Amino acid sequence: MTARRLVVKIGSALLVAEDGRVRSAWLDLLADDVARCRARGQDVILVSSGAIAVGRRHLGLTGNRLRLEEKQAAAATGQIRLAHAYQEALARHRITVAQVLLTLEDTEARRRHLNARATFSQLLGLGAVPVVNENDTITTAEIRFGDNDRLAARVAQMTSADTLVLLSDIDGLYTADPRKDPQARHVPVVHEIGPEIEAMAGEAAPGYSSGGMVTKLAAARIAIAAGCRMLIARGVPQADHAVAPLAAIEAGARATLFLPRGEPRSARKAWIAGTVEPSGVVVVDDGAALALRRGRSLLPAGVVAVEGIFERGDAVIVRTRAGGEAGRGLSAYSSADIRLIAGHKSGEIASILGYRGRDEIIHRDDLVVSESR
Repeated sequence: MTARRLVVKIGSALLVAEDGRVRSAWLDLLADDVARCRARGQDVILVSSGAIAVGRRHLGLTGNRLRLEEKQAAAATGQIRLAHAYQEALARHRITVAQVLLTLEDTEARRRHLNARATFSQLLGLGAVPVVNENDTITTAEIRFGDNDRLAARVAQMTSADTLVLLSDIDGLYTADPRKDPQARHVPVVHEIGPEIEAMAGEAAPGYSSGGMVTKLAAARIAIAAGCRMLIARGVPQADHAVAPLAAIEAGARATLFLPRGEPRSARKAWIAGTVEPSGVVVVDDGAALALRRGRSLLPAGVVAVEGIFERGDAVIVRTRAGGEAGRGLSAYSSADIRLIAGHKSGEIASILGYRGRDEIIHRDDLVVSESR
């Protein structure tokens, strides 16, 4: 698997047995996969379902349908046990685990998105493996396990991952539900999700795994729009031999590959340029405008004025003194703070603001340079 940064989503049915116990042997196989990927220089992020399934057993919640507050209570206790299970499994390889709890809102609200993105970047830079779960204990909408498919795609988008793998109890997309239609054909590659592909999604399987193919297609839309390829693969080992799930994919196990049209960074910049409404304007001098065209970040020294009121993480327009648009990007500082540090060197930021933020007003990864000058 040639991914530079890999996000792997683990479904509840793979990780948790019907009696609510974590499948430790399977988790050990996954840990072997993670260790192998990291040994060849790949970043790995895990998005794990299963907290409610684990926690309900320990709280004696045995009903088929739990109330929202019961699910939240189960998630609160189950998350601790899940985190411990991952910690033990990866400790064999001397890999540090970091728990990250997110809601979909955390990935979609720009300031929270940036905070989470920075945390992921720091954790990966320090050699940790983030294990992500939806923060079910504080959600107000009805909790559905299948949301972790979509959450995994949002994490892939947020972290500019180039590969997302959804490990499931099925080996990919079929033309119809293979459990009901023996003539259903496996679809190996999907280039575009249109009405024909959408019609292939079947109903969710019974039991803890309630996502089904519908949520996996929703995840695929998010992933490929972000320039991230996505695989739906079977994560359950074959009965006659135990093979780590990612190793099985690399060995040629059947899966469905969804292909994007662009790279993660270009897709993300297209999103910044076309779908984010700017909240203000940062005016720069000619030297800074030239530096931006050459692929540099925007530093405080090049800023001459600020228009509007905005917060850290908001999208802003970068304009030249002459009034032309130099680009659009996500600001690392509020408008009030930029007014204070404008014209100063990055090394002076801490003494002026009283805290050390980023050296850049807008990092080049968060900037789209305008074609018109």
